[in-house]
Amino acid sequence: MRTLSAILLVWLLCGVFNPLNGDDAVPPTFENVKYGPHERHMLDLWQAKSDRPTPLLVSIHGGGFMVGNKTVPPQLLKDCLEAGISVAAINYRFSSHAIAPAAFHDGARAVQFLRSQANEWNLDPRRFAASGESAGAGISLWLAFHKDLADPKSEDPVLRQSTRLTCAVVFEGQSSYDPRFVRNLFPDKDVHKVIPLQRLFDVDMEKLDQLPPEKYQLFEEVSPINHVTSDAPPVLLWYSSSIDTPVTTQRIGIHHPLLGKKLKEKMDALNVPCEVVAGGKKLDGSPPTPTIEFLKDQFGLKK
Repeated sequence: MRTLSAILLVWLLCGVFNPLNGDDAVPPTFENVKYGPHERHMLDLWQAKSDRPTPLLVSIHGGGFMVGNKTVPPQLLKDCLEAGISVAAINYRFSSHAIAPAAFHDGARAVQFLRSQANEWNLDPRRFAASGESAGAGISLWLAFHKDLADPKSEDPVLRQSTRLTCAVVFEGQSSYDPRFVRNLFPDKDVHKVIPLQRLFDVDMEKLDQLPPEKYQLFEEVSPINHVTSDAPPVLLWYSSSIDTPVTTQRIGIHHPLLGKKLKEKMDALNVPCEVVAGGKKLDGSPPTPTIEFLKDQFGLKK
């Protein structure tokens, strides 16, 4: 059973309990900036004080691709701003607006838009990272691993910008959204039938083995683990559950550290840094790297 502190951490990262929504909230430098045509294409930006262009962390909220709003865990925001890292928080389309890959492409466009504003907002376009919880974690990992979506010939100057990241640090994340992958990882469980996955792809999981080929292609396209290559950036994954936590509910299963372990196995084989923390410990039992220290290291901010 999860401890109360672990549950509160998950609530915090989901935005269910978030002090940034209270009177002590740190106001963003720019609020509700449009980065695309849809009403959900909005972002906030907190500028770190610096005479030089700053790295940027893009925070992507969770909520099963069905709910949620742009937010940043308060301590992470504080740590980043003190370290000279600017922070952006984005919204994206829900599955009710458009099924996958819409939310993933929205994350990409937000990164591209922020890069297009780099000069105006004092950002270093060479040092961008992403972070998020659950669905936001999956979008962050997908951005980290996917080939660059920049289109140099696009008529839209935003789409000419790169989507690649320096690193990603995520919480309760899914390395794959392929229901077949999830079913194989948790045999004799119904984790792959979780409602957010059904709505993300608009499929009936009772018919998982009788779907048209384009659905299987979509499963594979939006699964971060399928895009990992030897030039992938380092990632840090946090899970509140321990690696041996029994899968007694769909929610536990879809946020289980075994999903991170599978990603680490693939990245280890490619000699790409991947740290997975489960229940407060790295998989080898050693102490974890604090999130802000990981970011500072990847951004070259350590003295």
